[in-house]
Amino acid sequence: MQEISNFIKTIMENDLAEKRVAAIVTRFPPEPNAYLHIGHARAIITNFELAAAFNGKTNLRFDDTNPAKEGAEFVEAIKKDIEWLGYHPNNVFFGSNYFEETYNRALVLIKKGLAYVCDLSQEEIAQYRGTLTEGGKDSPYRNRSVAENLDLFERMRKGEFKDGEKVLRAKIDMQSPNINMRDPVIYRILHVSHHNTKDKWCIYPMYDFAHPLQDAIEGVTHSLCSIEFENHRPLYDWFVKECEMPHVPHQIEFGRLNITHTIMSKRYLKELVESQKVEGYDDPRLPTLHGIRRRGYTPSAIREFILDTGLSRTNSTTPYEKLDYFLREDLKLKVDRPFAVINPLKVVITNYPEGKVEYLDAPNNQENEGLGQRKISFSRNLYIEKEDFIEEMPNRKWKRLAKDVEVRLMYAYFVKCNEVIKDDEGNIIEIHCTYDPETKSGSGFDKRKPNGNIHFVDASSSLKAKFNLFEPLLLEETPENKDKSFMERFNANSWKVMDGYVENYFKDAKPLNRYQFPRIGYFCVDKKSSLDNLVFNRICELKSTITF
Repeated sequence: MQEISNFIKTIMENDLAEKRVAAIVTRFPPEPNAYLHIGHARAIITNFELAAAFNGKTNLRFDDTNPAKEGAEFVEAIKKDIEWLGYHPNNVFFGSNYFEETYNRALVLIKKGLAYVCDLSQEEIAQYRGTLTEGGKDSPYRNRSVAENLDLFERMRKGEFKDGEKVLRAKIDMQSPNINMRDPVIYRILHVSHHNTKDKWCIYPMYDFAHPLQDAIEGVTHSLCSIEFENHRPLYDWFVKECEMPHVPHQIEFGRLNITHTIMSKRYLKELVESQKVEGYDDPRLPTLHGIRRRGYTPSAIREFILDTGLSRTNSTTPYEKLDYFLREDLKLKVDRPFAVINPLKVVITNYPEGKVEYLDAPNNQENEGLGQRKISFSRNLYIEKEDFIEEMPNRKWKRLAKDVEVRLMYAYFVKCNEVIKDDEGNIIEIHCTYDPETKSGSGFDKRKPNGNIHFVDASSSLKAKFNLFEPLLLEETPENKDKSFMERFNANSWKVMDGYVENYFKDAKPLNRYQFPRIGYFCVDKKSSLDNLVFNRICELKSTITF
């Protein structure tokens, strides 16, 4: 695996060398309100790999401060995704476990005259806040006494008020050029049952307030987050200081990773699922880790992809084909390469004996002898790819089968097409060939050169299969386009199903097993596959048009 190297690692090295920290502690703090996608994988891999580089620790902490949108389903899915990527948190925490401590820290602010209960509505608070160019104005409730604020906040906790009737706000600076510092809301009322604390609480801390306190409670040294939180850092530091936290964590921001033709917005992903444009959050076309896993990508390929994209303080975009490159690099020497025909054309070897079946030796992976060999059957009736035959050879560059042209069937014999059978509409439905028994693979026959080397599947022992071929969900490179709605840019041809055949080798295939189908691509057995209904997902093609 690539060694991690970026500006955050340099910061950590300096912090250790100058004894600002004794050990590195990072955390991955997802909100359990959705399924993780490959953008989250960047945060996971960055946190775990940086901590590991210094023999430090990484915690998994669920930011579960908004019970209206969160649930145990997402908690378990996130745990599974992180484990699948190959990481094991030193601790698993829940932000909700700190609710009592967070409440007490809010009392510290009230007693210091730095927080007050406000009766303005959400819309009024937004109006009072001002704009990026104009300062805000004070809430009429800003100068409530400490005693009144303590009383009202306790009554908020007891459930005496309705949702939205009151909030607790930090008292900072309504004229601050940083709009986040203009008396932000730090507690709101929500009479909603929580997946972890049930009905114990009806007030919940806001993310900007809870997050720095949770980092401090856990002893996090470097709190890594995406660049859009950069202007939240002064607020982060203010809460840690004024709440008198005994440990001081430091927030560091890095740029987001965007991938061409890829949707990494929770809102858009939810829209696709709810409109049934996709099968669900594990649809193989989605960038969710559940979808990526079902399609067949490996954790190793994802880690190498993320590490290769690097880390900076600016947002970056990388081609989606780059992930395919790392998938190929990971699998090319690891997986077997049995034959599959996804768009079959029947071939009859007219001079091969009826009823005869022979078994030929073939390597499982010609680049890795350690994967051993298998037997492939050969008989009078075969299947080849339709794309591997053309009636009249167009030019000398054509290196496949044509009428009166000879090719080698991989690990088998030379065959020549003598007759083409068509239906009433002129479509080719079958071709008749002859074979040369003296050209058996491995026989050393070298008197003539075939016009190519193509794969096949023996019809006598073949298994029917379905092949899912995917294209990007977005027709355009980027998900944002002010001139078109998101659904207008949805690729309706992003999932194509082909019917074909595979070797009998696949009779024991299990879901999520991966293979390389020679000349076609890398495939994974779908989760819905069975012996009676074999289904394969193409992870990626064998080659890319982009060079990395």
